[in-house]
Amino acid sequence: MRVSARADYALRAAVELAAAVERGSGPVTREAIASAQKVPLKFLESVLLELKHVGIVRSHRGAAGGYSLARDAAQITIADVLRAVDGPMANVRGERPELVEYPGPAAPLREVWIAVRASLRGLLEATTIADVVADRLPEHLLELTREPEAWISLGRVRGPADAGLRVIAEARPAPTAGGPSARASRTAARRPRSRSRG
Repeated sequence: MRVSARADYALRAAVELAAAVERGSGPVTREAIASAQKVPLKFLESVLLELKHVGIVRSHRGAAGGYSLARDAAQITIADVLRAVDGPMANVRGERPELVEYPGPAAPLREVWIAVRASLRGLLEATTIADVVADRLPEHLLELTREPEAWISLGRVRGPADAGLRVIAEARPAPTAGGPSARASRTAARRPRSRSRG
């Protein structure tokens, strides 16, 4: 799955708005969201308009204006936000998987694409914006991150993974599922990230 910049920015904006509710703040300006998440303002404006169009966010006018979530963060899934800005989560050459037909021995590929879509739905429809803000991700999602290979991006050519995976598995403790140390455990299990957040 490729996550577009639009989808990434939209999710981060929704999370910022949900966090504002948790803090008891009012509407959040575009500038504040852009600054907090290091998102280009022009890009963010169009993303917020799309989220407003589908009823995920609402805008507020006036001196204390800005944006807020249009409904409770627990009712907005990651899948809702992705669909709002990018359309269907899984498609094949722009078509829905169930509409694709292949001749001969390639025919079973349709079932592969349908299974991919079902798998994405299982994760992204079960994870809400509230879950992200509270750092309370579903256990079945966290379980997938405990696999050492989940932290390795496999390109077009896959080299001998054995040695690299063994090193990663030994270096990372398995995250715990809940409790005050859950965030620290997951953070420790993450691969080092680039400093660029754009």
